[in-house]
Formats: sequence, structure tokens, C-alpha cells
Amino acid sequence: MNHEVDEVLLRGLTPAVLGILVRRGADFVSAEDAVQDAAVEAWRVWPDDPPRDPKAWLVTVAWRRFLDASRSETARRRREERVEEAPSPGPAHELDDTLQLYFLCAHPSLTPSSAVALTLRAVGGLTTRQVAQAYLVPEATMAQRISRAKRTVAGVRLDEPGDVATVLRVLYLVFNEGYSGDVDLAVEAIRLTRQLAAMVQHPEVSGLLALMLLHHARRTARTAPDGSLVPLAAQDRSRWDTAAIAEGVTILQAALARDRLGEFQAQAAIAALHADALAAEETDWVQVVEWYDELVRLTDNPVVRLNRAVAVGEADGPRAGLAALAGVGTEVPRHTAVAAYLHERDGDLALAARLYADAAHRAHDLAERDHLTRQAARLNEKHGHTAPFPRSARGGPP
Repeated sequence: MNHEVDEVLLRGLTPAVLGILVRRGADFVSAEDAVQDAAVEAWRVWPDDPPRDPKAWLVTVAWRRFLDASRSETARRRREERVEEAPSPGPAHELDDTLQLYFLCAHPSLTPSSAVALTLRAVGGLTTRQVAQAYLVPEATMAQRISRAKRTVAGVRLDEPGDVATVLRVLYLVFNEGYSGDVDLAVEAIRLTRQLAAMVQHPEVSGLLALMLLHHARRTARTAPDGSLVPLAAQDRSRWDTAAIAEGVTILQAALARDRLGEFQAQAAIAALHADALAAEETDWVQVVEWYDELVRLTDNPVVRLNRAVAVGEADGPRAGLAALAGVGTEVPRHTAVAAYLHERDGDLALAARLYADAAHRAHDLAERDHLTRQAARLNEKHGHTAPFPRSARGGPP
């Protein structure tokens, strides 16, 4: 009988198998090549002869491929001495090596951007194109960056971990990719962050876990049945996961009590304030602005300043929000959409409609583009005018 290969299973096992090979002594580059070869072999063999233990099968095949490649290199003797010192191949350990692999990819010899890119590719399982989209750079540029990063960690052992802060940024990017990209990695990012929190007593690790839980709690309410985006203010809050919110708040409170504030704790505090409001109009926007002030102090990130402008507009009125927005560069993603929202609240519907249409033209995500196009159409209908819609927005998803 011919069976189909479980692509989700194969993809999920790949990072763990890669981690096992590196822990046994394989250098990162060779191990990744061997695991890729094993995956290709799995596509060929498994339909007719599915293994009882897919992970052990992949480990065995990948390890053999690594040994074969090692023996064919000019440095055969040096590599084989290292291999002989490593544990002999056997049944796959139940220990999850994926988290250890994150630390390897966050090695101090890598720049933070290269570490994030390499982890998303090697551990997160994202394609180079997806990683490039996360960085907003051309795919060719990202391919070169990942190749350089792989060469840098060639020969590095798993007993040389990287920086926790870099690992946290990796996990956060993977979590966000789980919402917006082709691959659902949000649950996996939460699982790995839980493991990291159990291993590392660090308030920012707890802050990131709390932030993920608070955002994930709203996930089912973020989209309508037709797939269109539902803004936070319009979400059905009865669909929010109250258990995840309660857990996130508890974790955050314990982290804040340690009095070592970091950016993930501040972001989680903002998310907790949104979660605490039974209705959008009950949101404590004054406190939200105060937490954004803390974030600006910690990061001075232009995206943070953009989001702060929205909060200021809610707390002190749209003109105050527009004044805050004036200090944010127009090149920052979603700047035009925020300007449209604030101008709409200020009563300038014609300008807001034009800005929504322009923002739709700039949007890369189809769901966001469709949402912005709908906003422009709504205001044009209300105002009695028609703004030129971007050609790319016509015929978008309903």
C-alpha cells in the first residue's frame, strides 16, 4: 500500500534531528546537509515503507550521510577523531534538541540579525523567501546572509550557547511569523519559550512568554469567517481565551516584581491592559501611553513610536496623536495607515480615504491590503467621493 508522506510531521522532526546530529559532534553545515538528504530520502521511501519511529529513522539516515560525507573530505582523520568521541548512534533521545539548536544559532560569533535569520531558516523551517520577507530585504540578500552565517558556525559545538537576548528575538520573530506567514509557528514558539523559561530564570524570558500568551489569546477573534482582518476595537472579546490571558498576566506580574524591566515585559503590560478591558472604550489608554513611553526609553524603536502615536490619539485626541506621529519617519511600515486612522477620527474623511487607499497600495499582506481598501471604500461612500484605488487591491480576497 502506498502512503502519503506526512509533511507536517517531517517538517516538525527536522530541527530535532539536526540538533541531535550537532550534539553528537557534526558541524552545523554538514549536519544540515545530511538532514536535508535524509528528508529527501524519506519522501522516496516512506510512501511504500513507512517507519515505525520516523524520528529514529531520520537520525539514522542523516547520521550515515554525515559519516559518508566526513570520510570523503580531506580532513577525514580530524573529523573522524571528533566523531569517535561523540556518542554512538542509537535510538533517538526523547530530549527535545530544538531549543539547544536555537542557542547554537544565536552563537556570539554571529551578529544578531544573522543569528535570527539562520534560526528561522534552520530551526523554524522557513524558506529563505519567508525570512527575507520578515526582514524586508531581497531574497538574494538574505540567501547570502544565511550562507555566511552557516559558514561562521561551521564546526561549532552545542556546548557553546549564544546570547539569551538574541534567542528571545528569534522566538518572537518565529511567533509573529506564525500569524502572518505561510507556516503556523506560533504554538511552537510558545512551547519553546516555556522550555526556555523553565531553564533560564530571567524576567525578559517570562515577559516574552506572557506577551505570546496574551497575543495568542486573541487569535481566533482576529479574523472574520471570510478571512478578513478584525481590528482590536471591533473584536468579539467573548472569543478571547481567558485562561491564556490569566496565565499571561500571572507570569507578567511575577516578572515585573523582579524590578528588571525590559522591552518584552513592557509590551506584555500593554497587551495585558488591552486584555483587561471588557470593551474597547474601557481601555486605559493613559496607562498604555505610559508603557509606550517606557518602551521608547528602552528601545527608541520607530515602530514603537508609531504605535505610541495611536495610543496618544486615543488618550488625548486625534490631533495630539497626529502631533506625535509627526515625529515618526514616513518610511516606517503602516505610517500611512495610522495617519489615515487619526485623520478619520479628526473628521477629515476625504484625506483619510486617500490615505487608506495609499496604505493599501503599500501593504504587502493581502489581508491587510483588503482591510485598508475596505476602509477607503467605507469613507468614500460616507463622504460621497471616489478615491483612486490601487490596481493591486482590486479583486482581492473578499
